[in-house]
Amino acid sequence: MTPIIWRVARADDAPALSILGGATFLSSFAHDHPGAALVSHIRTAHGIPYYEAALADPEQTVLIGETPLGAPVGYAMITPPDLPIATDPACDRELKRLYLLSGWQGGGHGDRIMDLVAQEARRRGASRLLLAVYPQNDRARRFYARHDFVEVGSLTFMVGDVPFRDLIYARPL
Repeated sequence: MTPIIWRVARADDAPALSILGGATFLSSFAHDHPGAALVSHIRTAHGIPYYEAALADPEQTVLIGETPLGAPVGYAMITPPDLPIATDPACDRELKRLYLLSGWQGGGHGDRIMDLVAQEARRRGASRLLLAVYPQNDRARRFYARHDFVEVGSLTFMVGDVPFRDLIYARPL
């Protein structure tokens, strides 16, 4: 399997993250999300301005994974918590996004990026990692369970103008 080289994303990675974010979101949810809502969501939540702002924010870290030739194939975004449960910004970090293109899923790539996410969250002083996951995404839920995440709540996640229910998971670091 082609290796993935992980690094902290830079400001000039915003266009690549936008393409990667849109592609992975579309491929993950096109099977059961309305098309117009998906496109609307991707245009805003995965637009270049979104990633430019995230990369400029010192409270956020984006890790990008690339092939040895520099093609982006995955990323993870670690942020202060923004979830509708009790959180402590000094102790909690949120794994806002973790996506790999399908051709790079498996082979330990997900485990490697999860290890890097945990290291970054600890470096920022976190003792707990939080995330939201779509309940129908069984593969992601199994992955998070293998990494000791447990359900602690739920939220409404808007995709365009369509509400979806997500589960909130947490794990100690």
